[in-house]
Amino acid sequence: MSAPVRPDVRAGRASWEAYRDEFPVFERATYLNTCSLGALGARVRRAVDRFLDLWDARGASAWYGPWGQELDALRASVARLLGAEESEIALAPSVSGALAAVAGCFDYRERPRVVMADIDFPTLAYQWLARAAQGAEVAFVRSVDGLGVPLEAFEDAIDERTRLVATSHVFFQSGVVQDVASLARLAHARGAHLLVDAYQGVGQVPVDVHALGVDFLIAGGLKWLLGGPGIAYLYARGDLVPHLRPSVSGWFAHRRQFAFDTTHFELADDARRLEAGTPSVAAVYAARAGLEYVHEIGVDRIRARQVELLTALADGLAAGGLRPRLRGGAAGHAGIVTVPVPDPAGIVAALARDGVIIDSRPGVIRLSPYFYNTTADIDRTLAVLRRHLRP
Repeated sequence: MSAPVRPDVRAGRASWEAYRDEFPVFERATYLNTCSLGALGARVRRAVDRFLDLWDARGASAWYGPWGQELDALRASVARLLGAEESEIALAPSVSGALAAVAGCFDYRERPRVVMADIDFPTLAYQWLARAAQGAEVAFVRSVDGLGVPLEAFEDAIDERTRLVATSHVFFQSGVVQDVASLARLAHARGAHLLVDAYQGVGQVPVDVHALGVDFLIAGGLKWLLGGPGIAYLYARGDLVPHLRPSVSGWFAHRRQFAFDTTHFELADDARRLEAGTPSVAAVYAARAGLEYVHEIGVDRIRARQVELLTALADGLAAGGLRPRLRGGAAGHAGIVTVPVPDPAGIVAALARDGVIIDSRPGVIRLSPYFYNTTADIDRTLAVLRRHLRP
């Protein structure tokens, strides 16, 4: 395949087909699995090649020029996407690393309670369950339907002993979008902070951290931001940053990083104090290139496209006698639809043999279109799915 031509984005009129041409996976498969891993774009591959070329040509001197500049450019790109200041953005190797940086900033003796949903991604719970010896107490808000949690349940769970509310913007198994602005108000009314796991939301659902009033927000490049693994983004509200003293740290958190002063540790003035060791620079290059797609298209336009595709997918599933798990229609969901089926892993494997890539979770298959998908992709997926589910 020849190098794709960069889409014409003047006046925001680039066609979906022009972007689709940048993702070679569609030459060989029908890919509806972005909620697990974003498809590899041509410019992401070229960005990693640039990293390798700089490593080869300049060796360690790349640190003091292009590699350092790429780190700064990535923080700035993430800040723009989130409606944040660059000084409020830190980089981490994973969501777990970002969570550890935040969790280690708090004393849990007086306010030990951390409230979260039982349908949040397990990494959230594990972070604070592992801190039980330090006094942390995890309080789970239960979901009745496995799709979402009513605000009233969170309100009942948050009390004066609550240190943090830590929950998802988009639930990973259902795609339901939470009202995080209301959650922020509930947390703040009780003197608690709100941490949002936005890994399944940022990129496909508009986010303005200042308007939402969240205290911490974590996202990453693996899925809807199209940058692959090895990088996560941590937003920390600017007025909180000077009061955060992480218990896990490293040389990237030092105010004067390249002073190499072993005997004195001064935390950076901005959110970089929540960083630790040397990041995966290859992942940094890939991540910033993936973000280019989202910035060019615009999250509002992506969101509108998602609602169109989700509606077509849900209607097609229902017409075929299946039961897509939706709450309030496509408008209440991000780009994830789950469907109860017998033997979900077996169905995923059978579809993969026919060139259709989806995913499964306990009891369900999970389908996730993105802007580069088409209604033809959906039609083919439905046809193959019906064939394998036919008695």
